[in-house]
Amino acid sequence: MKLFYVALIFFATLFIGGTAQAIPIPLRGVVEGFYGTPWNFNDRADIINFCRQNNLNAYIYAPKDDPFHREKWRTPYPAEKLNEMRQLVAVAKKNNVRFIFAVSPGLDLNYNGKKGDEDFNLLLNKLDTMYKIGVRDFAIFFDDLKDDKGRHHEDGKEHAKFLNRLQKNLNEKYRDIAPIITVPTEYFSEDMQKGKKIKPYTKDLAENLDSSIVVLFSGRGVVCDGITDEELAEVNKIFGREVGIWWNYPVNDYSLTPNGEKNVKLALGAVEKLPMANMTAIFFNPMGQVQMSKIALGTGAIYANNPANYDENSAWNKIINAQFGSLASEMKIFAEHSRHMENSWAKVGSQDAPDFHTTAYLLLHSLGKKSFIDFAPMDKKIAELQSAVDLLLKKLPKKYLSECKPQLEQLKRIAHADKIALESLKAGKIDPKLKILREEIAVNEKQAVISEESARKFIDDVIKFFDEQEKNSRKKK
Repeated sequence: MKLFYVALIFFATLFIGGTAQAIPIPLRGVVEGFYGTPWNFNDRADIINFCRQNNLNAYIYAPKDDPFHREKWRTPYPAEKLNEMRQLVAVAKKNNVRFIFAVSPGLDLNYNGKKGDEDFNLLLNKLDTMYKIGVRDFAIFFDDLKDDKGRHHEDGKEHAKFLNRLQKNLNEKYRDIAPIITVPTEYFSEDMQKGKKIKPYTKDLAENLDSSIVVLFSGRGVVCDGITDEELAEVNKIFGREVGIWWNYPVNDYSLTPNGEKNVKLALGAVEKLPMANMTAIFFNPMGQVQMSKIALGTGAIYANNPANYDENSAWNKIINAQFGSLASEMKIFAEHSRHMENSWAKVGSQDAPDFHTTAYLLLHSLGKKSFIDFAPMDKKIAELQSAVDLLLKKLPKKYLSECKPQLEQLKRIAHADKIALESLKAGKIDPKLKILREEIAVNEKQAVISEESARKFIDDVIKFFDEQEKNSRKKK
């Protein structure tokens, strides 16, 4: 009975006034793991400082397009780059942020025989070099090794054997390093299983991997619409440990122009739909646009420090208020139109500008009725949008504007076209300029996409409305 009361008191302390006490995720931070131009030293130092300010305690160095991280992983870092890394490790230490150095050797790693030993020693030498400049945390990633047909030919036992050998060697050589972090080749749950059956790679890796090694996964897909407690528990069961999360928001490296040069949509929403259950780690993968990433990363920090009480809307408002001060109201209008990320295989983030979308829908729906049509709500929405965009283009500090100017200019075009569309509805006939404006917007979508299902959609819907009216009129004749 005494034990019962002790337990009761313990659990009672976790809840005050019906609110769960804050229990941070132990390892929480940012993984620079996107494709495209890597950040520079100042970007990284800035984000490490941001981590400290927001009580995030880790940063993973893993830029996909750093050749010495992935394609040329065997090659030592040049002296200049190594010195830069040394300075960055010092910045992290000063900020009390763990600097985690990652290598992705899986594209051409040899596992067995003489070549296997040579590769193992080359990797170990690279980690030794990093240890000498102050790194105490290491990660080995085996993600994105599939061929162009979506197949991979990796061996879970070989990956486990390699990681275990590396962990053992590092532990024997150094007494002050943390357990290795890894991302498997099958790193999302829909790829780990076929139906209800665990696939061979994942089964072999899970059964043979040292229990101290930290495994990260990205959810049910590479970029997915949230992770439930049940999904997390399922992956924990597969690996026999508490796994961590690599969360692919606000990363936008899959939102590219046809030539793959620009990130055309910014992810400016809050992180959402993440588990409340215990996990060992969470890392948020940012955009190449470091300053604009701080909206989502800031909300991620609030989540990671108190998952049980996290409210994405409150966090989003708090972060934008703190970051943008007197421009916060205008930034919220802009950011709300650029939150949802989706393509044929990815879906994440809140709906773009739902109030604008609903106002537009109700207006168009009412046009088919003979009752009074109230244009005022839509007038107000468009006026607010135009005012916000104009002010941001004039007043937004350069460090932000340099990362979002194409999207702001595109939203300005859209808002102008929305105004012409609304005036057309009031007049009962389409202004010829509207289709010209739509074509101009379409051309600029090669560089910037925003509010596809909200402000941008209103233009198409109004044109469709008048096209159908004309079509019906012809039928009557």
